[in-house]
Amino acid sequence: MNLFSIVRRSLRQHALSTIVTAASVALAGGLLMSVWVVKQQSQATFTGVNAGFDAVLGARGSKLQLVLNAIFHLEASPGNLAWSDYLDIQKNPSVELAVPLAVGDNYRGYRLVGTTPDLFTQAEYAPGKHFALQPGGDWIDPERREAVVGDFVARKMKLKVGDQFHPFHGLIFDEKNQHSETYVVVGVLQPSNTPADRVIWIPLAGIQRMSGHDPNAATDISAVLVKLKAGSALAGFQLDMMYNKQGNKLTFAWPIGAVMAELFSKIGWFDRVLTLVSYLVALVAAGSILASIYNSMNERRRELAILRALGARRATVFSAIVLESAAIAALGVAAGFVIYALLMFVVAGIMRAQTGVVLEPFKFNPVLLWSPAMFITLGALAGIVPAFKAYRTDVASNLTPHS
Repeated sequence: MNLFSIVRRSLRQHALSTIVTAASVALAGGLLMSVWVVKQQSQATFTGVNAGFDAVLGARGSKLQLVLNAIFHLEASPGNLAWSDYLDIQKNPSVELAVPLAVGDNYRGYRLVGTTPDLFTQAEYAPGKHFALQPGGDWIDPERREAVVGDFVARKMKLKVGDQFHPFHGLIFDEKNQHSETYVVVGVLQPSNTPADRVIWIPLAGIQRMSGHDPNAATDISAVLVKLKAGSALAGFQLDMMYNKQGNKLTFAWPIGAVMAELFSKIGWFDRVLTLVSYLVALVAAGSILASIYNSMNERRRELAILRALGARRATVFSAIVLESAAIAALGVAAGFVIYALLMFVVAGIMRAQTGVVLEPFKFNPVLLWSPAMFITLGALAGIVPAFKAYRTDVASNLTPHS
């Protein structure tokens, strides 16, 4: 009987303990891989998404809040800007494109954002990619009560071209705050896998002049998306100095990626805690392998003695136990990929529904290689103690018939 046959036979004989122990490894492996991938992908995605713009101009306040509101359509607006502020930055010689935004209403929890056609016709939400409409749609007319619906909202709310809806006041859905105006869906965006998919886009004046809004702020806006001209290396610094250092009325959030990086630096402790928990779970899983095999050593003494009597060397017995431990870990790792896929499917769905950011569960990440290797190595190491006990098994005493 060769080494692999011994291991296979032992795994079958102790099937229940093998399954339970492998399951603990699977949970540990799936958790570690999913935590690692979510952490890295979410950080890369959030710091990389900028809707095709370099900066956001808004009311005086937090840069992070301003970016979350204007780019990711989260948070509330820190305040309003006068229309003249938009005109000023639009005319700046270093600015290639400035697009105003206005927020303040929703449709059943999905945010309405007022803007101008420039966002769709001139801006690129990613290099070389413009927003596009699904067949049969058209862009909003600035003078009409029309809406272009993001792909995610359209699917969730079952909205299509020709449908009508009433907006609700505020960013949080409340049936008591329905507006009297009726908007017609004239287009549905092609999926962009960006936060724009979670938004209903309407003309800028639609938000500004909605019934119930302050008529004195009918020309105010919430933020301005700013794209700087290529080659204007100093433009960002100059505008940052002008608005943030010298002025005290507005905030210039630039560059967007650096502002979002602040978010991850603030919650970095949480990532470290999750990673630490994952490592501790991995150690517990390795311990469960050790305990499972070690506790079965008393039952295996006669079996091991028979193997020795049949010619198996001590080294063979030692290697068989270590290989069995590694095999249990390997079975757990294989099942761990299933746990990983399930966790990532759930997390990616929640992330997209809440932020519009899309994670790619099956995109290659080095953790998908080193994590399984680590667990199998830990499994093999966990088998050394019971293997040493098996190595010392006395043949004669364990073959003696019990009276």
